[in-house]
Amino acid sequence: MKTSLPFASFLLHAIATAAIAAVAAGCTTVGPDFKAPAGGEDVQRYTAERLALEDPAAGGKLGQHIEPGAPLDTEWWRLFASPDLDALVRRSLEGNHTLAEAEAHLAQSRELMAAQAGALSPQVSMTAGVGRQKYGVEMLGDFAKPPPFTYFALGPTVSYMLDFAGGTKRAIERQEALAGYQEQQVRAAWLAVTGNAVMLAMRVASLREQVAAVEALLEEDRRNAKLVRTAFEAGSVSRVDVLSAESQLASDATLVPPLRQELAVARHALAVEMGTAPANAALTDLDLERVVLPATLPVSVPSRLAHRRPDILAAEAELHAATAAVGVAEADLYPRITLTGSLTQQSTDLGHLFDRASNAWSLAGGLVAPLLDGGTLRAERRAAVDAMHASLAHYEQTVAAAFGQVADALDALEHDREELEAQTRARDTAGANVELARRSYAEGNSGVLQVLDAQRAWQRAQLGYVRARGQRYVDTAQLLLALGGGDVAVCPAASSSSAPLRR
Repeated sequence: MKTSLPFASFLLHAIATAAIAAVAAGCTTVGPDFKAPAGGEDVQRYTAERLALEDPAAGGKLGQHIEPGAPLDTEWWRLFASPDLDALVRRSLEGNHTLAEAEAHLAQSRELMAAQAGALSPQVSMTAGVGRQKYGVEMLGDFAKPPPFTYFALGPTVSYMLDFAGGTKRAIERQEALAGYQEQQVRAAWLAVTGNAVMLAMRVASLREQVAAVEALLEEDRRNAKLVRTAFEAGSVSRVDVLSAESQLASDATLVPPLRQELAVARHALAVEMGTAPANAALTDLDLERVVLPATLPVSVPSRLAHRRPDILAAEAELHAATAAVGVAEADLYPRITLTGSLTQQSTDLGHLFDRASNAWSLAGGLVAPLLDGGTLRAERRAAVDAMHASLAHYEQTVAAAFGQVADALDALEHDREELEAQTRARDTAGANVELARRSYAEGNSGVLQVLDAQRAWQRAQLGYVRARGQRYVDTAQLLLALGGGDVAVCPAASSSSAPLRR
């Protein structure tokens, strides 16, 4: 029994040769070619005014300064030199479900890209059939009428659509751009997880210190109220003074519940960021005393910002996809040429199905060209152009917003330094005033109320200092996030527990 497999190879070769010849004869790729926009390359500064942050000598021991153009490590939170903070971030990266979702979408997008790329290759399928047939008298006319018969058929079919106008290439380009968009979404999710973990951990630490400061203030209020009552019983102060001290205690007591509520909310949010229920989180409390505030902040130059931030790169990928979609819509205006070939073994006897005499084959070419469609295709192309313009506007607005966020973060740090300096002076001055009031009281030059007022003012100043210091840590992290974190590339999307790799 002789088979026809060599002919099948010949058929495939013929289709491929015809396709290559057609491509070489004049296939083109219509539509605009994508060119990455400038992305703020003409911007020289983040802020209009020069900041003290730009002077390494400014600010004294409380000062921070920026180092333009310095590289920022992928694990940017390590600038705070805190093992406890590093452990919290690691737990968040391992457990966060939003990051896992983004990575799954990236894997899906890459597979769709691979599926789209398959359209450039010849499509081969195997067909098989069996049936029983009887022809009617009206169909055969005067020809001899065969009796009913059973038939068997088996063989491959090869088809290839010539990418005459480059529509398939543009569709692949669009899918590649969408995969790039999903890649930046993974980067954005990774950055958001690390940033939220850092800022929530620092907020929890700051709120814990604020609660402790208010509780110390309340303890001072209780001692003050007790001393005033004692002085009232001794006849050295009036009842008005007693009521004033008790009123102050009651007023300061109202500060504690809101702070504890904020602390609980921050802890719950940190647990959710780690992908676990708040009751099961078992969080390690961060101590700001053991967290180093970076004195030098690596800040990318403005012209590099668009190449670092994932939201800008995602908008660029969307613009690329929209540009390729114009090419797809324009290619639909051109004819479509399809080459098809089939080789079938056909027989009414299963035992002779693979005999040479059972060979049946066909080669065909087809062309479909739009003539009258009521303006649909041209309207679709215009719509694609409008979508491209919308994507460009979105990209430009994203770039502008990014520069605004960096400027806000730099100004916040500038003002944080000023506020911390003011709060430090207020605390130190209040502390010196307490010492003077105590000496004056010991020498009989002032009453107990002056000492109590001085002590309470010091506690208030301490609370303001704690708040200002905590805000400075948070705003430092916010600046590093606004800059896009470190230079990272997305790791393979199969693992939600691994961090992006360095470029």
